Amino acid sequence: MNIYVAGVLWVLGAAAVAAVVAYLVRHIGETDGIVENNEAAGQVFTIVGGLHAVLLAFVLISLFDAVSAAEAGSYREADSLVAASWAADALAEPTRSEVRDLSITYAGTVADQEWPLMREGDGDPGDDGWRQLDQLRVAVSAAAATDEWQNDRKTEAATKLWEVYQARQERLNAAGSEGVSSVVWFALVAGSFMSIALPLLFGGPRPRTHILIVSILAGTLALLLFATHQLQNPYSGGAKVDPAAFESVMARLR
Repeated sequence: MNIYVAGVLWVLGAAAVAAVVAYLVRHIGETDGIVENNEAAGQVFTIVGGLHAVLLAFVLISLFDAVSAAEAGSYREADSLVAASWAADALAEPTRSEVRDLSITYAGTVADQEWPLMREGDGDPGDDGWRQLDQLRVAVSAAAATDEWQNDRKTEAATKLWEVYQARQERLNAAGSEGVSSVVWFALVAGSFMSIALPLLFGGPRPRTHILIVSILAGTLALLLFATHQLQNPYSGGAKVDPAAFESVMARLR
């Protein structure tokens, strides 16, 4: 299902349910003294709604930062791979060609094999990528350096491969993480229900306005929960990071 359609369904569904509940409360429930309770209910709503808003904001900001970090990490991994290959160009054959070919193969493995698994939340996409990275390391370590320039280039290639390793490990950790923990989800969902339930205790001379207020609040909270759900895995959902960095590596090195 299209993400925008799913989001609209979340919002409209929550708003419709809240509107029905608010209607039943105003027309079937006990209304005596409800207007007099507005001040007390409003004070409680301020505390509950404020705490819930802080939690939601903290979770969403953390998830947005995680998506940004995942995208930056993919480009750091890809750029380090290219830098290692370029540094190895100063080395003698067959190391020069071997490093370039292995770099292209590694980028293809990440883009074509690992990325689809990462979208499913799999942080262990197999050993192919690790084996190719280790082959790159061995090829650079075994290369002969006949002068200071080649020795510097060999050191640079080894350093960049270490950066590839670090960025790769961070990428797989992010793909395999649980995102928002079950405890936090419980707090988010329970807080949303309480934030919607408290305005149902409010009273006033215009039931339609009251119902509209409750339904808008419910729709807003549903929208924020939907955004939280979509941002849990930075490699899938609405803000998914794609393998463009590694596709660029393959095009650049060929």
